[in-house]
Amino acid sequence: MENGHAPAAPPSAEYTPPFGPEEWRKMGHAMVDFIADYQAGIEQMPVRSQVQPGYLRPCLPAEAPEQPESIEHILADVSQHIMPGMTHWQSPRFFGWFSANVSPPSLTADMLCGAFNVIAFSWIASPAATELEAICMDWFGKLLNLPESFLSTGGGTGVIQSTASEATLVALLAAKARAMQERPAEDGHKVVAYCSDQAHSSVKKATMVAGVHHLRVLPTHAKDGYTLQPDALEAAIQADLAAGLIPCYVVSTIGTTGSCAVDPVPDIAAVAQRHGLWAHVDAAWAGTSGLLPEMQHYFQGLDKVDSYDTNPTKGLLINFDCSCMWFREGRAAWAREALSLTPEYLRHHANELDYKDLQVPLGRKFRALKLWFIMRMYGAEGLRAYVRNRLECQRVFVELLAGEPRFIIAPGTTPTLGLVCFQLAGASEAEAEALLEAINATGKLFLVHTKLDGVITFRFAIGATNTQPHHIREAWAVMQQQLDAAPKN
Repeated sequence: MENGHAPAAPPSAEYTPPFGPEEWRKMGHAMVDFIADYQAGIEQMPVRSQVQPGYLRPCLPAEAPEQPESIEHILADVSQHIMPGMTHWQSPRFFGWFSANVSPPSLTADMLCGAFNVIAFSWIASPAATELEAICMDWFGKLLNLPESFLSTGGGTGVIQSTASEATLVALLAAKARAMQERPAEDGHKVVAYCSDQAHSSVKKATMVAGVHHLRVLPTHAKDGYTLQPDALEAAIQADLAAGLIPCYVVSTIGTTGSCAVDPVPDIAAVAQRHGLWAHVDAAWAGTSGLLPEMQHYFQGLDKVDSYDTNPTKGLLINFDCSCMWFREGRAAWAREALSLTPEYLRHHANELDYKDLQVPLGRKFRALKLWFIMRMYGAEGLRAYVRNRLECQRVFVELLAGEPRFIIAPGTTPTLGLVCFQLAGASEAEAEALLEAINATGKLFLVHTKLDGVITFRFAIGATNTQPHHIREAWAVMQQQLDAAPKN
């Protein structure tokens, strides 16, 4: 170093990008072939990964390569080292948690999204991304038969969030902004949110992030189908009002994770309206069933709630992420009140159209492409056929279950919208857990459990893209084999 300055770097040749259009074409073909082969062979792979923690590090070099490697070499490593560590969510015998769908139209759209790679936080950042999202949310809302007040034609607003968890948080922030209008900031610690003990854990996390210190998790009971009861909500609100707190926000669920309970949305919304609470409905898993006229009875009362969310990534052929959230007429203004932040470098003549003000992060993908592609390439008729197939698979499983006295439908639950909750009759917790592990260890299917009233309950969640009734029967045969092989009391 001379005179306090680092020596100048030696001159170098002009940088030449190694991947031009023809390299893109070659890699794209190789990847599409790899994916197609993966899909074709997925039924021969164990559904749940069989590896142990820490398996991968000894398989890979300790440092990144100094010289470039070919796509063929990398895909060979995927097959040899990555694939064994994959739990195959796209297997037609994946029945764990809830499904994470993918389809050729959606994946193709995601390729285009990645190729454009726009960061669509504002209208000016890519007008087509903002405008297509608004159009698609109206299209999808109409397919779901949502109230006019959720559509742009009725003053509503649709926005694609990353997850239902983010939608729950955004709704809470909007609710808090509304509740705190004309109140001193120090009253913020008095805000209260409400949900049932069957609501998703994201409600609790939302309160943690939003600085809402009071969350009333109201107990549910088998006799009520594990649903949030309006009388219990009313009593909790009255108690909090008497304590000088500020009831603010309530989450109802259509299709809870643990029991697929459907909360009485009209009654909950009526309580919320009476006390000025924001009513949010989480239909992350079950909402896509609203495509079917025969399922509309599960979706009553939405015209009285403030916001609604469903995930076509769980039930409608779109790969993660894409969570569709709607605000009822005028309600989006409260989300903007809570989240709008526009520094000088983001100002433009159409800021009122920006989606950045309806979400927590600034950046956002062009997710609407996936929704647009699947609605066009399947058509409404094809999408309804897909949802009806899920319900037919559910019917087949329930019929098989009814013929096996060693299993019972979990008391208080009803097979609904593609989820069946059942229990090993008269079993101890250890016996139920052992059976579940034995079933999953076969690699021929995968399911998970929850607890209802303290009892281990198996969740059979149907919804993978290619699951057909024959996959249900094959999975049932494995379950029967493991049940027969289980140690007897």
